[in-house]
Amino acid sequence: MNSIEAICAGIGPLDSAAIAQAEARQQQLTKPAGSLGRLEELAIQIAGITGNPVPSVERNAVIVMAADHGVVAEGVSAYPAEVTPQMVLNFLRGGAAINALAGQVGARVVVVDIGVASAIEHPQLVSRKIAHGTENMAAGPAMTREQAHAAIQVGLDVVEAEVARGLDLVAIGEMGIGNTTAASAIVAAFTGAPAASVTGHGTGIGEEQRAHKIAVIERALACNAPDPQDALDVLAKVGGLEIAGLSGVVLGAAARRVPVVIDGLIASAAALVAAELCPAVKPYLIAGHASVERGHRLILERLGLRPLLDLDLRLGEGTGAALAMGVIAAAVRAHREMATFGEAGVSERDETD
Repeated sequence: MNSIEAICAGIGPLDSAAIAQAEARQQQLTKPAGSLGRLEELAIQIAGITGNPVPSVERNAVIVMAADHGVVAEGVSAYPAEVTPQMVLNFLRGGAAINALAGQVGARVVVVDIGVASAIEHPQLVSRKIAHGTENMAAGPAMTREQAHAAIQVGLDVVEAEVARGLDLVAIGEMGIGNTTAASAIVAAFTGAPAASVTGHGTGIGEEQRAHKIAVIERALACNAPDPQDALDVLAKVGGLEIAGLSGVVLGAAARRVPVVIDGLIASAAALVAAELCPAVKPYLIAGHASVERGHRLILERLGLRPLLDLDLRLGEGTGAALAMGVIAAAVRAHREMATFGEAGVSERDETD
């Protein structure tokens, strides 16, 4: 049994006893039952994930995986591939949107080079390069099955290291010019939806370039024929190294009973791959937001998730997930810190009315 199979075998259902206790506590807090809406649902879900009826989410991280994509050679992005390493250094120096938004919610940012085409050196960089980017998926498989497997293992290793540091809640983000093309191809492969219905404007391309991007994805799907019943096949043929790595983060976090906040299209495509590999991960996922990218809502529907926020975001990096971490922290804090009717000396609802 390989490590991915072993991890999947170890991911069980949420803790029903913790859920029952959390639900009972919500009924006793000084508010009308259900009046905090989805905040109550979040607190109960996290109780079930962690096995703690009164959980805490004080130690948080955003794991950002970075990699390049050979399909950029087809002209699918408004930006050149050189932007990938430039933005990775920006993350490491603290100058990107994800740094600002993660800082707002007290989350550390962990930056992983899993497949950037050029060399990057920085003391805070987690360097786990599998390859110097993927191959051009429009002309053949993006990577080998072995590379996809190895990239998932990187994700497992990275989240395990973060758990050792202390981790209550993890968000996933990415960087990689061309990765909306890969993510859209993954969605089309798994769902059977036409490429046109799941392909957006990515980094801000115009309608003519979007039409070209759709054609490239259609070509990639036609020449690779990814098998939707084999998640690793889909990932290897039309995915990306950072998408594979984030799939590993999702699997590893679920195995350690850590809630996972997913970001937009690319991070959600990674969560979709993880869920196709191991359906038991789905209850461990929280959708941070609804991206304006076309394929994102289709992923959320397939995963059975409702996004917490809808702010017209399409940046990636984990930004929407980081914002949602603040809502999740508020939900858990209310659950922990509110007094019960008995503790506060407040009369409960009169059920005879």
